[in-house]
Formats: sequence, structure tokens, C-alpha cells
Amino acid sequence: MPGLLRGVARTAVVAGTATAVSNRVSRRQAGRWAAQQQPEPEPAPPPPPPAAAPASDRSGMLDELKQLGELKQQGVLTEAEFEEQKRRILG
Repeated sequence: MPGLLRGVARTAVVAGTATAVSNRVSRRQAGRWAAQQQPEPEPAPPPPPPAAAPASDRSGMLDELKQLGELKQQGVLTEAEFEEQKRRILG
């Protein structure tokens, strides 16, 4: 009977150790996966174009509108930002 108890005790120790090691490995792996899954921060929106002095003639307004159009085509300005700046220029 003492041999049987010794065998049961040894099995319990081995099983307990294996469970502890397995849990630790699982936690460590979950931490690594969580670190990999963090979303990348979105880039800050570009600063608005500098406010230009009010143009008194049409050629100045046209130049500003062309620059805005180019910025929009390049993806620097969104549609809403483009419309806002266009309204500002056209008065």
C-alpha cells in the first residue's frame, strides 16, 4: 500500500507541475499576442493650410483655389476641409 500512495503522490506532483507550467506558458503567449494585436496609432491629421490674406482680385482667388484642388487630389485635404476652405476663399 505505501508504494501505491507514493505512486499517486508522484503522479499528483507531476500533474500539478505540468499544469502550472502550461498555465504560465499560456499567459505569456497571450501577452505576446495581445502586444502584437494592438492597433497602430492613426497618424495625426495634417495641419490646416495657413490662412492667406484676403485676395482682392480674381487671380489671387483662382491661385488659392488651384492650390486647394491640388491638396485635395494629393489626399492632404478631405472633401469637407476642401469645401470649408473654398467657402472661406469665395467669401
